[in-house]
Amino acid sequence: MFGRRINPRLIKLHRPYSVEEVARTLGVHKNSVRSWIKAGLTTVDRSRPALILGHELRAYLESKRKSAKRPCPPGTLYCFKCRLPRAPAMGMVEAICQNATTGNLSAICEVCGTMMHRRARLDAIGTTMPNLDVQIREAEPRIYERSAPSLNCDNRKDQ
Repeated sequence: MFGRRINPRLIKLHRPYSVEEVARTLGVHKNSVRSWIKAGLTTVDRSRPALILGHELRAYLESKRKSAKRPCPPGTLYCFKCRLPRAPAMGMVEAICQNATTGNLSAICEVCGTMMHRRARLDAIGTTMPNLDVQIREAEPRIYERSAPSLNCDNRKDQ
């Protein structure tokens, strides 16, 4: 069972916190804060109650979050069902442009068959998806830019 993600921005930088105040602010148990102190979170001194400076607590939480991140290796997308980075099925990836520089990559997982997604820069698709067939899909033109109306158009003259 996964716990709730802790937001380090709830901590004020220029304020000292006690263990109980940190636990109340972040919504964790006091023993969790004490285990952070044992793991390397610095306190003002070794007296009781332990005081923790806000900027040190925020830096510790941000470094802890950054060390837990696992970036996908090249040629893979993250499958939420398998909970692992997986190669796309048949080596096919579809890129949907969001703006001029970035887009969403989507593919089917070769193990479980669910959709996988990954955000990527369009100019770096060659390095993030080497040796794969990437199809870049452009957005459909607006209705006034089309040469013929859409199939669902009710503006027929034959009625």
